Amino acid sequence: MPKLKTRRAAAKRFRKTGSGKFMRRHAFHNHLLDHKSPKRKRFLGTMAVVDETDHDRVCRMLPYAS
Repeated sequence: MPKLKTRRAAAKRFRKTGSGKFMRRHAFHNHLLDHKSPKRKRFLGTMAVVDETDHDRVCRMLPYAS
């Protein structure tokens, strides 16, 4: 059986936690930040958990995520 390939784009965007969940960044935090409040920018800078409906999809893209 051949090795499975990791989708490199997904590997740069997702991290697996110790409990098996995947973490992702928030959107809307890279430009046009002048009009966004400091509280909103602070929140967007934190990590978020990938929704369970997308978990299987991310899992297939990262077969060897540890």
